[in-house]
Amino acid sequence: MGELKVGEHELFSWVRPDTLLGALVYLVIFAAVATLLSRGLRGAVHAAMTREGHIDRTTISFLQQITTAMIWIIMLILYAHLIPVLRSMGTALLAGASVASVVIGLAAQSTLGNLVAGVSITIYKPFRLGDTLQIAAPTGTDIGVVEFISLGYTTLRAPDGRLIVVPNSIAASQVTINLNTTYAPWPITITIRLSRNAQVDAAQNLALAVAAENVGDKAVVGCYLTKIEATAVTLELRFLARDSAGRATLRSKILAELAQRFDEAHIGSGGSETPAFS
Repeated sequence: MGELKVGEHELFSWVRPDTLLGALVYLVIFAAVATLLSRGLRGAVHAAMTREGHIDRTTISFLQQITTAMIWIIMLILYAHLIPVLRSMGTALLAGASVASVVIGLAAQSTLGNLVAGVSITIYKPFRLGDTLQIAAPTGTDIGVVEFISLGYTTLRAPDGRLIVVPNSIAASQVTINLNTTYAPWPITITIRLSRNAQVDAAQNLALAVAAENVGDKAVVGCYLTKIEATAVTLELRFLARDSAGRATLRSKILAELAQRFDEAHIGSGGSETPAFS
């Protein structure tokens, strides 16, 4: 019995917080707990964002980042309080904390400004995730869709695929035009090549009908005759996608439907030319 108690005492002595091994063990435990809490939070946020009738996505996303940062900070404070060496070191450095705070504050004032501005954007909601904004960039006026709002930066996706990264302090202070209800910046053009003796009017009407079925009448720009050759004519079908993420999928779907519908209607064939879509 005495040997068992001695063995237990030796085992627990290895994981005491005042030993190197114990400090490492507690570090792993605290990191694992923080990771699990962060993942649980992300899962809850994802469920809230995908559930019908959820609250504002921008607020949820920003609160998730704030809460995740707080989880890690709290775990770090608890860990430092548990480990005697870190606790005594913190006590020794407490006298210089005010000076360090001033220095850090001056060095990180832009970062802190971005954080405060991010909170302001979340509260006042001048724009939200998915909104289309017109902003003043160093290269001139630019347009993009809000894809992400982090603790420090707002990221926009331009129509050509570029990412525009704007510090939150600038996004909150500069004049920004929200084009969400009036602008659709995702144009798609499909080229249709037909035989010279094809019924152009019928081909245009059929192409417009296919596009309207997929994106709606308001998003269809038109179908135009752009080129006449000796044996072929070229049409351009132009319409707008609802967002940048689905552009490629939408274009592929309409290409397949155009080929099928033109083949069924026997429009565009003649001579050596067969309908081609690109």
